[in-house]
Parts: sequence; C-alpha cells; structure tokens
Amino acid sequence: MNTVTSPSAPQAPLWRRLLIKGGKRFLRWSGQFQAKHSRVPSTPVIHNREFAWVPQLEAAWPAIRQELDHLLEHPEDIPAFHQISPDQKRISKGDNWKTFGFYVYGNRVDENCALCPRTAAVLDTLPGVRSAMFSILQPRYRIAPHHGPTRAVIRAHLGLKVPADARNVWIRVDDQILHWEEGKVVLFDDTYEHEVHNDTDELRAVLFIDIDRPMDRIGTIFNGLIFWLIQASPYVRQPVKNLARWNRERGRQNQKAD
Repeated sequence: MNTVTSPSAPQAPLWRRLLIKGGKRFLRWSGQFQAKHSRVPSTPVIHNREFAWVPQLEAAWPAIRQELDHLLEHPEDIPAFHQISPDQKRISKGDNWKTFGFYVYGNRVDENCALCPRTAAVLDTLPGVRSAMFSILQPRYRIAPHHGPTRAVIRAHLGLKVPADARNVWIRVDDQILHWEEGKVVLFDDTYEHEVHNDTDELRAVLFIDIDRPMDRIGTIFNGLIFWLIQASPYVRQPVKNLARWNRERGRQNQKAD
C-alpha cells in the first residue's frame, strides 16, 4: 500500500489563533458553572459506575482491538494528530501520536466508521458521543501537560494495546496517576491538567471518547450553547476539513495501488 501524502498544516492566521485562545479562556471560565450543574462528580477521575454504558463498551473490546490491529498493519495510512488538528502541534510531534477519528465533535466520519464497522456500531449506541478516535502513542513518547477546552464532556479511554511494562505507561490527571488495562475503561475530566508518558518499548493504543457530561436542565441548555459554539469554530471545522482531505488522498492512493 502506498504512503499517503499528509495534508499541509501551515501556521494559522493570527486572528484564528487569537480567536481560539480567547475561546479556550471562556470555556475554562465556564467550568465552575458547569460543575455546579453537573449530575456526576467534577473530580479529576470519575468512577465507572456513573455511566451505565461502561460494561457494554468493555465487553466489545476484543472486536474493537481486532479492527485496530488491522489498521496497524498499515500505520502509514494513519495520520499524526497534528496533521488533522493543527492546534495540537505543541503536544503532537512527528509520527509519535497517531489518531484515527470516528467522530469529531459530533461530526461522524463515515469513511473511517466503514473501515471499522464493529467499533462504529458500538460508538453509535453510546449516548452523547462528541468525539471518538483510536489514539496511538509510539514507544518512548510523552505528551506534555495540557488542559482540555470544556467541562461539557467527560473523557473515556478504553485500553486496547497496553505495553507489558504497564507501570511505565500512564496518564496523570491533576495529582492522580492512572494506568490502562486492556479491555477496561478509565474516565476523567480533561479540563484538569493532564499528561501522558509511554516510557516503554511498545506502543500504547486506546479508544478515546469524549461524551456529554450528564447535567441538570440548566446545565444541559448551557452546554448545548457551548457545543454549538465549538462546532462552529475553526477548532473543529479545520480538523473536519483536514480529515476529509486525508481520506480523499488515501482513497486516490489506494485506487492507484489496485
């Protein structure tokens, strides 16, 4: 299979960078309001019992892992995170953090879902999925400390490929260290500072999901506005365009190979 040419990721215009920076500040400011109206704890780590769908997702992990393994037979077809989302260039370097997206803030990526139908089928049954992707971290790579943009979602990781040296691959969320297990879900609030270390010689892969935070009525209305603003912003629109372009180029290359 031929290598797919990655979409270019030029420096964003100053106005766009300022808009995104200001938007992130607003979203973080709104976090206190969201915490008051949340129906689940606003702690860094959230217990799995808060979400009834967790056992369903964990039960599906062998099929999801099988589809991931198939994709990994051609890693050149999987883009680095910053090739799709240029705003991640600070924490995504080279080919060290690859992502294969199924949802981008509510936008379903039908081409990718068709390549992993069993994974897509499970995601389609989960309530309130905003973003979902395979997140693949290469050996000896570290994701620098950073914050997610909004408390309107909760982050879930389903462990798919965990190095044998599991104690040396971890995520820190605020002051808590979490370790992945294959077939197990961890839930956390990514507005807290978090970082990832893979200090092993094997890659680490998870199914990464952002899902709606359960809220009371006022919080649900407020978060609906937040989601509308995020979806209309360059923060989401640019990755959607880049992913569509990547998939078009991949399709052309595969047709030539055939």
